[in-house]
Amino acid sequence: MKSTLLSLAILASVAAHADEGMWMPQQLPQVAKQLKADGLKLDPASLTRLTDFPMGAIVSLGGCSASFVSPQGLVITNHHCVYNSVAVNSTPQRDLLADGFFAKTMADELPAAPGSRVFVTEDVANVSTRVITPEVAKLTGRARQDAMEKNQKILVAECEKDPGYRCTVASFYGGLEFYRIRQLEIRDVRLVHAPPVGIGKFGGDTDNWMWPRHTGDYGFYRAYVGKDGKAADYAKDNVPYRPKLWLKIAKDGVKEGDFVMALGYPGRTNRHRLPSEVAFTFDWNYPAFVKASGETLAIIERETKNDPATHLKYAGQIASVNNYYKNRKGMLASYAGSDILARKTAEHEALKAWVNADPQRRAAFGGDIAAAEQLIARRDAELRRDFFLGYSMPRFLNSARTLYRLANERTKPDIERKSGYQERDAPRLASVIGGQDRTYDEKVDKALVLNFLKQYNAQPADQHDAAFDAALGIRPGMSEAELKAALDRIYAGSQLQNKDQRTAWLTKTPQDFKASNDSFIKAAVAMYDADMKREAEDDELAGNIQNAYAGYMKAKIAYLHSRGRAVYPDANSTLRVTFGNVKGRDYGADGTGSWTAFTTVKGVVAKHTGEGEFNAPERQLAAIRAKDFGRWADPKLKTVPVDFLATLDITGGNSGSAALNARGELVGLAFDGTLDSIISDWDFDPRATRDIQVDIRYILWNMEKVDHADNLLKEMGVL
Repeated sequence: MKSTLLSLAILASVAAHADEGMWMPQQLPQVAKQLKADGLKLDPASLTRLTDFPMGAIVSLGGCSASFVSPQGLVITNHHCVYNSVAVNSTPQRDLLADGFFAKTMADELPAAPGSRVFVTEDVANVSTRVITPEVAKLTGRARQDAMEKNQKILVAECEKDPGYRCTVASFYGGLEFYRIRQLEIRDVRLVHAPPVGIGKFGGDTDNWMWPRHTGDYGFYRAYVGKDGKAADYAKDNVPYRPKLWLKIAKDGVKEGDFVMALGYPGRTNRHRLPSEVAFTFDWNYPAFVKASGETLAIIERETKNDPATHLKYAGQIASVNNYYKNRKGMLASYAGSDILARKTAEHEALKAWVNADPQRRAAFGGDIAAAEQLIARRDAELRRDFFLGYSMPRFLNSARTLYRLANERTKPDIERKSGYQERDAPRLASVIGGQDRTYDEKVDKALVLNFLKQYNAQPADQHDAAFDAALGIRPGMSEAELKAALDRIYAGSQLQNKDQRTAWLTKTPQDFKASNDSFIKAAVAMYDADMKREAEDDELAGNIQNAYAGYMKAKIAYLHSRGRAVYPDANSTLRVTFGNVKGRDYGADGTGSWTAFTTVKGVVAKHTGEGEFNAPERQLAAIRAKDFGRWADPKLKTVPVDFLATLDITGGNSGSAALNARGELVGLAFDGTLDSIISDWDFDPRATRDIQVDIRYILWNMEKVDHADNLLKEMGVL
């Protein structure tokens, strides 16, 4: 097998700190000694086999992580990962968010939110030399980007010859290497159980990212397939998927110091970023995001205040925006006054000094490092210019642009279509386009757009998108009243809010679009040529960035390897393993005090106020006061543990990750980090980094004593 820089990084990984790193499964044998020293009872080599225990039970929800916990396709994940599915099935008369949901039989299970998926990873293969062939390596700019995309589409097409599979080609180390991931895509996903919001989101946004925590962040889906056992769209006569493997529930809970590992799909970390990227992110991008998110939340609250049905429509968006809003504010607080940028700059200068100290290294890497710095600066400037443009698009104008792009792509052979618009994408597009009205209200959408359109329109004229301005009938300097009138006209002239009207466009031709008088369709057609021009420019820049950034990462790997240091890849939504121990902290977020490793149900009673974010269900409070703990009480704590801290390296996307003990048994679900340690996405600090898990004993206690979900407990082998 041809040696790659990734293999060099793996060889160097023995030098890594155990708690740092989101390891690719194939790297784990290289840290076997550390895994064993920390307490793992399994053979580390077994964790590399994706179809063996326990990896074969770990699945992705396409944004969250999850696991099979029964032979009948029962999936456990976080409450906030099923939150939108609960919301879209709720009405003011049947508020499943407030009351919780429990299907007593499979016939009672509800369809999950539109577009919900369960992805079962079956194979990961290094395809770097097939993406960047010798011919591609000679190209630059858009030609390079197009050639790489073509090769990736060929790889995906080969992989998806078997119906029901979804394959992707993921980039590692800034485009230095590529791996093809083959996943079974289960499209019929149903909501099985979610506790009341007073358990699943207890503490709400006040406690989000905080410790001590008392949140029962768990929920259940079930994966369904056709009677032939193959992936299928939702149908009443579909049958539960039968996974080859599922996790067993631990008979004994964890205690402080115990080995624990989290298996899941972390979304994105940024530990290999250039110093200029760090500065741009924390000096401008995150502050702008925080401001925009705060405005978004305030507007939705204002516009839905006296409209419970509309508020439910936006409940999923509110939860998502709130989560990132507090996350980014926490990162900014951690960054302020820190030495992160200074250290990143010093490390980068040391890398460049090492490169320039040797003529061969300077020839191999020097040009790419300089080019990467220049190209990234250009990209960041464009992101800043277009920030408000993205927020200023009406929901159904974006839908119209997608639909018109689809119509144009459908005129080409499938392999030549832009990624995202091939036949493989049709079910997802149909589901998303068809389900939009369940999370949409025109008044709310218009208020959001107007808020950001005013800020976009206040920019200098040379920072405007001329095609967008023309399509909406706006110009720089217009008053708020004039902008509102322009929006009123374009919203009133469209029928895309009607599901039947909207989904009909999924199969129409470009000529049909050009002949339409629908205002959003007409705007999409008018913007199309400019959109394609901008996309070509973006692809030109992206191709050059990939080439330079890969060279930069090649230099960084070689530099760190020369010093015996590990170079694990940044998270990219692919399957990873992180391991460490259950552990509190000997200091709090303010530098004083200490954090215990566990919280208990005593804290639920102490925090309960009976209203708002701290409103636990009365039936739960009664069970706590009666000390009806059964077998779920911890022998040392003498009560039921709720959440626990561990030294695991996680990020967004890890939500719902299975926390396993030394024998690979389920002991909890990762769902959060602490506010002062989420900066680890950019800068890992082993002293401060802690993640938060909901303890499996709290989940099972609630299911048995509060919600009486005996059928699920039996299915999981607990009763």
